[in-house]
Amino acid sequence: MIRWRSGVVSSVDRSWHGAVSLSVSVEGGASMPALAYPLLVGTPVVGDRVLLNVGAQLMGLGTGGYALVVALPDRLPADPPDDATTRDAGHMVKARYTPLQAIVQGVDEPSSPHANALSEASDIGGMPVVTADLHSALPAILAGILCDAPAARVAYVMTDGGALPAWFSRTLDGLRETLAGTVTVGQAFGGDLEATTVHSGLLAARHVLGADVTVVAQGPGNLGTGTTWGFSGVAVGEAVNAIAVLGGRPVGSLRISAADPRPRHHGVSHHSLTAYGRVALAPADLVVPAGVESLIGDALSPLASRHRIVTVAVDGLEEALLASPVRLSTMGRGLPEDREYFLAAAAAGRHAASLLA
Repeated sequence: MIRWRSGVVSSVDRSWHGAVSLSVSVEGGASMPALAYPLLVGTPVVGDRVLLNVGAQLMGLGTGGYALVVALPDRLPADPPDDATTRDAGHMVKARYTPLQAIVQGVDEPSSPHANALSEASDIGGMPVVTADLHSALPAILAGILCDAPAARVAYVMTDGGALPAWFSRTLDGLRETLAGTVTVGQAFGGDLEATTVHSGLLAARHVLGADVTVVAQGPGNLGTGTTWGFSGVAVGEAVNAIAVLGGRPVGSLRISAADPRPRHHGVSHHSLTAYGRVALAPADLVVPAGVESLIGDALSPLASRHRIVTVAVDGLEEALLASPVRLSTMGRGLPEDREYFLAAAAAGRHAASLLA
């Protein structure tokens, strides 16, 4: 379950929106990289004693190589300024029933300033919504949208299949000036707005953030077992259904790669085929970037009876990707190493932009 360590902060290395990275000296004098979320545990300084959860870090799992700060036991942060006996500042609990459950204000709960705007909202008015199974697709999709529609307002709905705190994402930190905002849904938290479900998150993106286009994807990291159904990103199929129910236009970003050494992810990933072919019950536009036809072969043929397969030109998209304000990386591979992956995401963004006309 949890492997605990106690240590002392030896240096504060860097910070970004909502997160601080540290070096911590633990038992035996070893130094361990760690991550703290100040809004949860306070802001560590050199010399603070910290309690760490080190299990995923020791196993080399997807926490970015960090141990996670659970508490500063000798210097607890002050209570939030709002009255803890009322619900005036919100009562939505995220990471529920865990030791670090956080109470936030839901965008549509009665105390929210946006409650009236959302109380009668039931559709998103044909808004194009791009779905992707990996967080790494987000900046590429955004680049594709803004390449052709530079004035478009783009929102991000972050689902809870990967990191729960939006603060973990340095990609989001780098896109804060480009996105109209982030809505964290389900158990995820730390966005500009908090919502209970993908449905309410989409409504908030449209009616509160004023989005022209929205991207739905899990936070950074994911959970996968190497099996057909054991992957958190399969939930994009459910996102397609939610988009359709709310009167949106689903656009599926396909996970395509010529560089992934695993056969199940070469060409069109089996995760895309499962999510769009078996989970998504509503039709979507599935976007193929021009020039990869020989790579994907007839993999999408079984999906064509339900979905519309759209081939999109890639002229200018590589330049847009190179101009991204954040580093492009998926599974440790950048644009030069996995060009098809990022072009597929950017092409989905370009198609979504074309639906704004």
